Amino acid sequence: MKASPEFKKQIQGYGLTTAEIVYRMPDHPALLQSYLWQEYDLFPKFPELRAFLDFWARTLDGALYSVRVAHSRLIKPAEFKALGGEFLLH
Repeated sequence: MKASPEFKKQIQGYGLTTAEIVYRMPDHPALLQSYLWQEYDLFPKFPELRAFLDFWARTLDGALYSVRVAHSRLIKPAEFKALGGEFLLH
């Protein structure tokens, strides 16, 4: 049984990051639209989110207006402990 890539990222310190990206509509710049992005990322530098926002600014027409970020580590150091022994019952 193999661990999923998401679980491996969590063990490496990644946490679930959600970003609400508000941008201007390309055809109607006075109107704002929101987009939700969610991925596992590293706090506080957020390399995955920064790469996505760089891609957005380079290739998409909707100008970024604001970005709100929420982040939570799903596995914390206190919750992940190695077992010191094993007990078997019949």
